[in-house]
Amino acid sequence: MKRESVTKQIGAAIDDGWLEGGSFLGSILSGTLLGLGLDWWLDTAPWFVIVGIVLGAYSAFARLWSQMKEQPDHPAVTLQVVDREESAG
Repeated sequence: MKRESVTKQIGAAIDDGWLEGGSFLGSILSGTLLGLGLDWWLDTAPWFVIVGIVLGAYSAFARLWSQMKEQPDHPAVTLQVVDREESAG
């Protein structure tokens, strides 16, 4: 199995960061917009907006937590191991 270069690994990490950041923002934004819609429809401002923000933030942090737990190693450790192998070989 061919190892990826450090530059490709860093690029993949940046791509993953943008993806997770967008997902984080999207969760909070969707909760807020759903709350605004319900408040407008039911004329209960600002209660559903507050609930939407809290639930969106909870969803965002829960997703971020699960993604962090799936990481096999700390990225710096992985980069150091690959860097040493490339220097040796």
